[in-house]
Amino acid sequence: MRTGTPLRVLAALLLLVPVLPAAAQKPDRIQLSDYLEWESVSNPQISPDGRQIVFARRWVNKLEDSWSSSLYIMNIDGSKLRKLTDGSNPIWSPDGTRIAYTHQGEPGGTQIFVRWMDAEGATTQLTRLTSAPTDITWSPDGKYIAFRQLVPSSNNWGVEGKVNALKPRNATWTAAPRIVEKLVYRRDRVGFTGDGYQHIFLVDAVQGGTPQQITFEDYDHGAPSFTPDGKTIIFAGGPRVPDAEYMWRESEIYALDVATGAVKQLTNRRGPDGQPTISPDGRMIAYTGYDYTDDTWVDSKLYVMNIDGSNPRVLTTSLDRTPQGLIWAHDNSGIYFNVQSEGSQNLYFASLRGDVRQVTKGVHMLSVDDIHRTGIAVGTRTTPMEPGDIVTFSLKSPDSFSKLTAVNEDVLAGKKIGETEEIWYTSVDNLRIQGWIVKPPDFDPSKKYPLMLEIHGGPHSMYNVGFSFARQEHAANGYVVLYTNPRGSTGYGSAFGNAIKNAYPSKDFDDLMKGVDEVIAKGYIDTSRLYVFGCSGGGVLTAWTVGHTDRFAAASSNCPVINWLSFVGTTDGASWYRNFAKLPWEDPSEHLRRSPLMYVGNVKTPTMLMTGVNDLRTPISQTEEFYQALKLRKVPTAMLRFNDEWHGTSSKPSNFLRTQLYLRHWFEKYPEATRPRADN
Repeated sequence: MRTGTPLRVLAALLLLVPVLPAAAQKPDRIQLSDYLEWESVSNPQISPDGRQIVFARRWVNKLEDSWSSSLYIMNIDGSKLRKLTDGSNPIWSPDGTRIAYTHQGEPGGTQIFVRWMDAEGATTQLTRLTSAPTDITWSPDGKYIAFRQLVPSSNNWGVEGKVNALKPRNATWTAAPRIVEKLVYRRDRVGFTGDGYQHIFLVDAVQGGTPQQITFEDYDHGAPSFTPDGKTIIFAGGPRVPDAEYMWRESEIYALDVATGAVKQLTNRRGPDGQPTISPDGRMIAYTGYDYTDDTWVDSKLYVMNIDGSNPRVLTTSLDRTPQGLIWAHDNSGIYFNVQSEGSQNLYFASLRGDVRQVTKGVHMLSVDDIHRTGIAVGTRTTPMEPGDIVTFSLKSPDSFSKLTAVNEDVLAGKKIGETEEIWYTSVDNLRIQGWIVKPPDFDPSKKYPLMLEIHGGPHSMYNVGFSFARQEHAANGYVVLYTNPRGSTGYGSAFGNAIKNAYPSKDFDDLMKGVDEVIAKGYIDTSRLYVFGCSGGGVLTAWTVGHTDRFAAASSNCPVINWLSFVGTTDGASWYRNFAKLPWEDPSEHLRRSPLMYVGNVKTPTMLMTGVNDLRTPISQTEEFYQALKLRKVPTAMLRFNDEWHGTSSKPSNFLRTQLYLRHWFEKYPEATRPRADN
């Protein structure tokens, strides 16, 4: 919990929004203002001697309307917890004498720092970069830190020199145009990427100074990892061929000779390869990937190969889930990895023989970040009733977790948390669908409650059992919240994820409606007060829903795709062209059939739209198309254009507050499913 913020700031924020319903005003319920004190923890790392854990702790900076991050350290048992400094992405040096991390520095932007872990605790800013470094990692001898950075290329076609020759002295002229020639030229939360490439650099870990660029060819280079002898860096990247940007779902793993800069390709098969992770003895590389397919979703497999790229083989043939966060066993016997499955996440292990076993079990989201040679694992864990905190456990007794932090215990003290009930139900094609019902505190099944259906984005993603402040805050205001994983979701195997190929939206809508029916059948839902909302893919399905049913009293289609014809050429990348059987200029029928815009003539449900004005993933022009059509037909609607937001509406703390409040304000305007006539 952060202290010292003037009360007038908090008061001013809350005066900007309507008074909350009576249920949310009870002191034993989560309050929206509690979000301003909310914290999260991430990236715990065990010191080489196994005695301490360093991690990042994120908190709301109320004055700057942002999230700030600090580094904390504690003993391996959780004792002696204290703050080290402000920053994020901490990494121990190989000998444990220093910690490298990133933080805002001079002359501006993100820089690399090193803190000595002796009694003095001196800190050095190593870099003074003009673009942000990413994926920092130590060399095995602790002398260097490798990282990635964008190296822009300049191309003005030689025209600007001629323009400047005509410019009068002291004249103020318009800036030169941005010249775009790459297929993918912008990214959400980044903006224009420019005609540059991600390259690997080394910086002296003691003296700092000017980083040394060690890759030069015009290709993007992935996160660097040193071999134990420090002579080679392994990384993943796209094909190193002409027109590489046109090769969809293609990436390889490469070896970079640090001394000469020579790059050797290690993998060579059609399809993506990534997450290269080197064995402790330096003899093998684990990685993930799959054989090329045009399926919209396929789960990756875990592979190993010799350090020179020979003898590649798959280890997880029988596992139809994607391995994430690879960590080698210290005896080189196999690889530990995280797996998401049916709403939960647990740790798995694959031996070099190909035997796969689940190490931890539980209805939780457990993300293991580090495993010490003593067999102690550290990570973060959250459940429906518990926000994320740092835990440790022994690989010898993986069912016994030691919770080391409780960063939101003060916020939740004395608060009742709504119960979360897991449900499974049968949808069309006899497909089994998983979902969860979040109930208000002091839930009484004899009463009638309004229902919110929340739809996830992606569409290939997985709603999970982790604690959700947003859902709990809605429940504290008297709503039952249903969230499900319809077909197309991840965590249920490749076939389930690919079930919406060339059919999105389609039967996933049926999965959602069957879920609503399942909850209504329990007898405690007021069927005149059904509401639906979602962002991104959830916004798509919300817009699709109101075009195919009138059962909801109101809806909020947030950051949606409304018209696939206009979307595929305006989103931040060209890959969405591939999600249709034919290109739109060859045959636009599938694009039209799957576009919610084509069903706007059916819409009668009051439908709000909320989108970030900077959104490059589902550009706000999509929202504008739906708004204009709804308005033309006199369907009750409102368009909320969120300032300082990319994709989504809640990255800024104040905008999270607004998202919660505007959503309920819209729903409460329509207390029952009776709607005015919409013009055809």
